[in-house]
Amino acid sequence: MDRNLALEAVRVTEAAALASARLMGRGDIAATDRAGAEAMRKALRSIAVNGQVVIGEGEQDDSDILFSGERVGTGAGPEIDVALDPLEGATICATGGFNALAIIAFAEPGGFLRCPDTAMEKIVVGQEGRGLIDLDKSASENLRSLADAKGVYVADLTVAILDRPRHEGLVNEVRKAGARIKLLADGDVAAGIATCKPDAGIDMLLGTGGAPQGILTAAAIRCVGGDMHARFKPRNAEEAQKIRAAGIADPGKKYTLEEMASGSVMFAATGVTNGDLLRGVRFFKGGATTNSVVMRSRTHTWRSIEATHRFDLKPEY
Repeated sequence: MDRNLALEAVRVTEAAALASARLMGRGDIAATDRAGAEAMRKALRSIAVNGQVVIGEGEQDDSDILFSGERVGTGAGPEIDVALDPLEGATICATGGFNALAIIAFAEPGGFLRCPDTAMEKIVVGQEGRGLIDLDKSASENLRSLADAKGVYVADLTVAILDRPRHEGLVNEVRKAGARIKLLADGDVAAGIATCKPDAGIDMLLGTGGAPQGILTAAAIRCVGGDMHARFKPRNAEEAQKIRAAGIADPGKKYTLEEMASGSVMFAATGVTNGDLLRGVRFFKGGATTNSVVMRSRTHTWRSIEATHRFDLKPEY
């Protein structure tokens, strides 16, 4: 994949973020999500790739836009797999909360783990924890390993965990170990990536969230040299059936980072609302400002992009 494709990816996430941000705080979750998806799909049509969505807005039976299997791009150019979430945190955006993002990732064909829309248990750390974490170990053990690698006390670490009843035991264990906790209303992708940003104040992500979001997190972590383990964690019989239907022979398998996102990977995200990773869209008379990141696994380059958009020259926004 040509490195210039990474900048095209940012244009796609900017379009989705601008569209979703228009409806921030309006309380309509479905409309907010739809606005981002439609804008992202439109922006993808102009990119010279032959792309297939492998992580998207659901299966074709469940979604009519950016569904798994949909072809995107002009059809001319490299064949790529596309993982995306036009609005990671639709509820966040609809209620004016933190950490809503527009996200897209590109990989060579077969580069992303195909997964159903089920739950996934995850542990994510930045570069200093690479090779030291293990999902089969307790949270306390992983925290001690990370603290030793960073040369700090466990009490100096901050762990991001989704604020869900299922995490009560995990939260108690992390507190007992002595680490600090940041409870997330939603948006574990932003928190996972933030483990690789030293000034973000998050050292580890733990807990169970969405599997598609896990693949997007893995794509970003591959690009910046962090580490991640994950395994499917079905919450009910329906999710267990989805995993079997996807042809996953061992539902309890522990996936490494490279098994979730392999080969050459590109990742881009634009902030919709303010969060741990990025600032949200700011509108002003006649335009708006966006904050984005774009990353490449080949070079581990992390670029931060602040863009000013003029609506008189971009009437679609």
